[in-house]
Formats: sequence, structure tokens, C-alpha cells
Amino acid sequence: MSEVQRTSKVVKFGGSSLADANQFKKVKAIITAEPERRYVVPSAPGKRFANDIKITDMLYTCQRLASEGKDFSETLGQIRSRYLEIAKDLGLSFDPTDELDRIAFRLKEGATKDFAASRGEYLNGMLLADYLGFPFVDAADVICFNENGKLLMTETMMSLRTKLADTPCAVIPGFYGAGPNGEIITFSRGGSDVTGSLVARAVRAEIYENWTDVSGVLVTDPRIVKDAAVINTITYEELRELSYMGATVLHEDAIFPVRAAGIPINIRNTNEPSAPGTLIVSGDSADSDAQTGYTITGIAGKKGFCAINIQKAMMNAELGFCRKVLSVLEEMGISFEHMPSGIDTMTIIVAEEMIKGKEKTVLSRIRKAVEPDSCELEHGISLLAVVGRGMRRTRGTAARIFAALAHARINVKMIDQGSSELNIIIGLLDGDFEEAVRRIYDMFVNSAWNESISES
Repeated sequence: MSEVQRTSKVVKFGGSSLADANQFKKVKAIITAEPERRYVVPSAPGKRFANDIKITDMLYTCQRLASEGKDFSETLGQIRSRYLEIAKDLGLSFDPTDELDRIAFRLKEGATKDFAASRGEYLNGMLLADYLGFPFVDAADVICFNENGKLLMTETMMSLRTKLADTPCAVIPGFYGAGPNGEIITFSRGGSDVTGSLVARAVRAEIYENWTDVSGVLVTDPRIVKDAAVINTITYEELRELSYMGATVLHEDAIFPVRAAGIPINIRNTNEPSAPGTLIVSGDSADSDAQTGYTITGIAGKKGFCAINIQKAMMNAELGFCRKVLSVLEEMGISFEHMPSGIDTMTIIVAEEMIKGKEKTVLSRIRKAVEPDSCELEHGISLLAVVGRGMRRTRGTAARIFAALAHARINVKMIDQGSSELNIIIGLLDGDFEEAVRRIYDMFVNSAWNESISES
């Protein structure tokens, strides 16, 4: 690996960052501002305005219509127009017509959804490479999956390093790769983040910059708390917890490749490139001690859960009680999220979608398996996670959380805290979720801000 590659930066740009020619110009300005930004991973063009349609969604429509034997030329024409418009506004001669004709042929021959969806990144990668004057590297040649769609890390690293060893800069489209027979396989939606992470690990980048339309990871959902504060520094562990509970700035699987290599991630805003964004680092990094100014790091959560409430006298003395209950869920293909318990009670939190249509059968089998005094299902449960490494060393954090909820007359249905003391999970009624987020945010962020102002 050359010295140039060891000091390179990998930059990934999301769909909103490449939605039109004006956004392309911003992207080029960002890349050329620092020569170290050598490897670029683009998404497909996203929405230009609220009611616009993403290129990827139009490609899905084309595949669906083709599978039904219907004409999809109009939608394909709209895709062509989008790319031509961007190219024309950038002064490029790029024309996707031949590629789109090949795509149309493949779709008529029965191409998969994965193939169709990947073509947005593929074409956008070719367009961006033309605009930047960088070589284009097809992700299908370097991102390897097995026949079951599982990423092959060793093979992918070998392919990327071999391909990029003598390539000082390149555009590698995100979101897809190829299986052993060359068939296109995609990651889940948002998977361009994963491609960027893999490229960063392969070239041993000094940093992986993930450019999007927000100025970093926010303390909580801005749809619930307007002008939510940006998190300056967050650890991989904290981000993993927040991502699992619904925070969507970064694809969950994008963390692991760079985390293993000790490469930090920087979430940046294409529309505000001077903002430092959020730096994501390992827990044992010196940078992880950089304080956000708040005891907590973030608040995230999800609705759509239900609780299986089981009660039986002397439950704690009955050997195998818990195993028998969980065996029922396992046999029915139902995974659970949390399992708080008492001496004579236990509650199992499961996603509504997992148990939908199976409710009566689940309760019947549990009653048969352990003969409880009562076994009931409670719907409309939300899970809210308060996450932060600062909670480990700050007394009274839990007290402040529950004081904030108590003042709002919000009833807590469940409390769960792991041994790492990195997060506290709270179960609430769906109707209390948004207000709970706002109250906890006020307690830890707005109060801290007010205190710092009064002390200054």
C-alpha cells in the first residue's frame, strides 16, 4: 500500500447531496478542497424537492412493471431525463441512453430487484467520475457476496486493495456488489454507507467522511425536538445503540469495517461544509473523552411494540420457567427485544409485526407450557433509549430521567439498563413517546445550556 493511500480520505455522498447539478458542484468543491479526498462513493440521485421521486424508487417501478409484462418506457425516460439534465447543467457530454437500453433489455429478460435498484448508483458513479476526472471502478468488480447474499469480507478487501493499489483516486458507486456468478446483489437501503466503510478499510484511510444533508448526528429526532443539538463526538458503541433504536443518519452495518480498523467516521453536511459535524470514534480512543457538554449523548426510540405480561406465584423457584416461555417464542419464529422480570412476574417485549396474527396462539402455548396465574398481551408500547458514556460516571442520571417523566405525568411501563451502563431503555405508551423525548431533552440539554449561560 502506497504512502498516498495511507493518508487518503474516503468520502461518501448521499442521494440528497447528488440530487441535481447544483449539488454536484458542491460535492466537487468539497473534494477538490482537500487533495486527500481521493476515493469517492456516491449514492443515486435523491429528491430535489418534497414531492420528487428518487431514482432508486423509479428503478424499482421499472422492475415491477417489467415483471408484470407492462411497459416501463415512460419511467425509464424520466430517469434518462434526470441524468441528462444534470450532465447538461454541468457542461458534460455524458449520455446514459446506451446504458439504459442495456438495463431495459435486462429487465425484460427478468432481472432482479437488486439489479434494477443498483443501476442508480452505477449511472451516478459514471457521471460523477466524468465530472471529477476520476477513474470509475464498478462496485460489482470489488464488493463480493456469496450465493446467499452475505458479504465476503476477506475477498472484498483483497479485491479492493488489488484494484486500488495503483489507483490514486477513484469513484466507486455505493449500495451494491456481485455474487459468485456475477449477479448483482445490494445491501439494504442506505447501503452506500457500508460501501464507503469497506473502501475506507481497504485503503487504510485516515478518516471516512460521510456527507449528507444534516450537520452531524443530532441528540434526538428533529421532528420531535426542533433545532436539536449536534453531537460533537460519539463512540461506535453509542452510535450502535442509537442506530438500533431508530436513529438513521448512518447505516448500522457501516460501523463494523472501520471500527475494526480504528478509522474514525466524520458525519458532515454537504450544504454546510464548514461545519465540523460529528466525529465517530472507538471507545478507547483519546478523542472519545471529548465532552459534548451533556451527561447524555443521545435520545432515540421506536414505536410498534407489545408486552407479554406473565404472572405466577413462586415463579423464581420454578426451574426452567423462563426457558419454557422463550422456547414458545422460538418455535413460532418470534424474537424478543427485552425481558424485565420480578420475583413472580416477567414481561417480554416483542415487535408488533413479529407477533401479528399469532397473538392467540402465543398466549395459548405459554399457558400450556408454564400454567401461569395470568398471561396477557398489552399493545401500544414504545421503547425509548437514553444513551451516553457520561452516564457511567455521573450520579443521579436515572433520577433525572424519571423526574422529567414524572413531572410530565408520564407512566413508565418498563426499565432496562445493561451492565455497561451505556444506556437506559424505557418502555412507555405510544401516546407518551414524543413528550417523553422532549422532557428528557429539556432536562439534559436545555437545562445544561441554561446553567452554563448563568455561570458564565
